[in-house]
Amino acid sequence: MASLRCFLRSGKNAVSLVLRREIHRTAPASLQVTVRDALNQAMDEELERDEKVFLLGEEVAQYDGAYKVSRGLWKKYGDKRIIDTPITEMGFAGIAVGAAMAGLRPICEFMTFNFSMQAIDQVINSAAKTYYMSAGLQPVPIVFRGPNGASAGVAAQHSQCFAAWYGHCPGLKVVSPWNSEDAKGLLKAAIRDDNPVVFLENELMYGVAFEMSEDTLSKDFTVPIGKAKVERQGNHITLVSHSRMVGHCLDAAAVLAKEGVECEVINLRTIRPLDVETIEASVMKTNHLVTVEGGWPQFGVGAEICARVMEGPAFNYLDAPAVRVTGVDIPMPYAKILEDNSVPQIKDIIFSVKKTLNV
Repeated sequence: MASLRCFLRSGKNAVSLVLRREIHRTAPASLQVTVRDALNQAMDEELERDEKVFLLGEEVAQYDGAYKVSRGLWKKYGDKRIIDTPITEMGFAGIAVGAAMAGLRPICEFMTFNFSMQAIDQVINSAAKTYYMSAGLQPVPIVFRGPNGASAGVAAQHSQCFAAWYGHCPGLKVVSPWNSEDAKGLLKAAIRDDNPVVFLENELMYGVAFEMSEDTLSKDFTVPIGKAKVERQGNHITLVSHSRMVGHCLDAAAVLAKEGVECEVINLRTIRPLDVETIEASVMKTNHLVTVEGGWPQFGVGAEICARVMEGPAFNYLDAPAVRVTGVDIPMPYAKILEDNSVPQIKDIIFSVKKTLNV
């Protein structure tokens, strides 16, 4: 109404003023991109950018990947750079590590990180430790990537989270993206990194679309490894999470906001190195901490975060004990109702927040 009155008083000058304001308010162009397509885009751009980059793994080439993450890459880059392997993780992970030592930049895809147990000697003893054991003379620039953690209806042998396993090992960088921006920016950064990077995706996130701005769609866009992101500002309690559970935290925060509780949600993005500074700064502001993860509780990511907070300056700012929300301490059951009760749900996060705040 104010704009209309202004127009009636002063004519076309007011129109140009209103238009200028509206144009100024317009958000930059953005696009809905699935996590699957963001990962595909990252690999495509890095394969194009650097001829030393190649992808190998089970069904990554002619079948376009078990989850279609490498769709179209074999047709574009051919047999030499997109390589189908036999079902032998120990073998093709070893080939990839050797190629990295020889100066190439392999992306080694595990159909699921549960199968990386077959190749853990190559990941830990061959990839992670070589730079140190060679006194810095032999870098191993390799990315191990694939889906990690609980999916749906695949039971105990295909549902495990390996964030804490690989996060335990010096010499590795461990990355766990949540949305499309994370997936693209972190994968590009991982491929360019001179250290071995374990890149933990989530099968249930592949088909989820997120808005990506013009900047994040750029070929130059990367996300720095080792830096967390505050996804939601709040001043009552800090929720720290990674991968799919970040979405759960944001959903829980939206429910709690209606009840007057403002949660600050931190997306870790990287498990190792852990961005303790961002977590500490948030805890010093909110005075309360809840960690959320899909993995098991013992020696988990949440346990490490709680220990680091306790050992650092943020401990003196806590008004209540830190609380962990985790998967249940059992192998994943097959039955859906048992599976739902074995991984954190939004209601579990809300319950823990209220318990911590005593509301």
